[in-house]
Amino acid sequence: MFIFTVDDEVSLALVQPSFAKDYYRIVCQERAYLSTWLAWPPHANEEAFFERFIQGALHDYADGKSLTCAIVYQERVVGNVSFNTICHQLKKVEIGYWLSESYQGKGIASRSVSAMIKMAFEDLGMEKVQIAVATENQPSRRLCERLGFRLEGEISNAENLNGRIVDHAIYGLQVTR
Repeated sequence: MFIFTVDDEVSLALVQPSFAKDYYRIVCQERAYLSTWLAWPPHANEEAFFERFIQGALHDYADGKSLTCAIVYQERVVGNVSFNTICHQLKKVEIGYWLSESYQGKGIASRSVSAMIKMAFEDLGMEKVQIAVATENQPSRRLCERLGFRLEGEISNAENLNGRIVDHAIYGLQVTR
């Protein structure tokens, strides 16, 4: 199993079928919160939902299209971080992430996204990292800004979050030449 140690508390582990129960546990406890910024929680009504998600993520990883990791904090799965897309032709990745509400405020998401940025630039030879954030999602916007991303623009009517149409702020970070 692929595990990237971020520090003594946080690691990123390539998703594996055994994580389905952990993801399902988080969603059962925090469905309303997660549904604020993610479209899928209302549909995650059984472990099998996550088993299918993980199987698809592993297939896309094998094809070089994406990389999906569980965020592990003190040996407990607490969220997810991924290269939603890896575009070798454009030398660009798009990062997505979510973290259990009960583990926020500890720098876990920042450390995890930082590790993915490092991996993108140093290991994959990418030249750009992009993150799309709902414009109203201030904690995620602050994370992007803390990590040195630049706001590149906004896209209106970018996503339907469970009946609520949201705009996206697009943040980019590029290799300095």
